[in-house]
Amino acid sequence: MAGYVSEAVIRRLPGYYRHLKELEAEGVKQISSQELGERMKLTASQIRQDINCFGGFGRQGYGYGVTELREHIGKILGVDTVHRVAIIGAGNIGRAVALSDSFPANGFQTVALFDTDPQKVGTSIGNVPVLDITSFEHFKAEHPMDIIALAVPTNVAQAVADQLCGLGMRAFWNFAPIDLKLPGDATLVNVHLEEGLEVLSFKMKHREDA
Repeated sequence: MAGYVSEAVIRRLPGYYRHLKELEAEGVKQISSQELGERMKLTASQIRQDINCFGGFGRQGYGYGVTELREHIGKILGVDTVHRVAIIGAGNIGRAVALSDSFPANGFQTVALFDTDPQKVGTSIGNVPVLDITSFEHFKAEHPMDIIALAVPTNVAQAVADQLCGLGMRAFWNFAPIDLKLPGDATLVNVHLEEGLEVLSFKMKHREDA
C-alpha cells in the first residue's frame, strides 16, 4: 500500500466496494474504469488514480475483474475479517445500528448494547442483549470487541469515551454531535446527522437560487 493516501480517496473506497458487490450480484465479471466511473459519477482517470494508490491492479484493454477488485478493496478496507462492535446507548440511534442488516453483511458483528436505563437493561434489540454499562469491563474480558458505536447524549459522550479508552478501546464510531478528544493512538469517525441535513439544505437552497 502506498505510504500516503488522501482522506478523499479513503472516503471513496466504501463506494467502490458497494458498487462492486452490486455488480457481482448482477453477474458482471469484468468492468472498465470508464464503465465504473459512469456508474459512480467519477471520471475513468479518477478511478484509475484511486485504485493505483494501493498498487497496480487491472490490465490495460481488459479492465478490472469485478470479484478480484472487490476482494482487493475489501482487504484494503479490512472488511475481509469480522469486526466486533459494542453499541453504547440503546436509544433510537443505537437501536437503528443494532437492527441494520447491512453491517453483518459487511463483516461488522454487534455483540452487545450497553445502557444505564434499568427499563432497557435486560431486554434485547433484535437478537442483541442490552447490558448494564457497569458490566462493560467484565463483558469485554470474555467477549473481545474492536469498535465502539457511541450513541449517547452529547453531555455524557466525552466522559463515556474517556472511560472506554481507559478500558483499552481505541476505535470509536461517534454519533454524538460533539468533537471528542481521544488519545493519539485512538481512531475516531464522527457521524453528525444534523450536519448532513444542513448540507442537504444548502444544496436545495442554492439549486433553487440557481
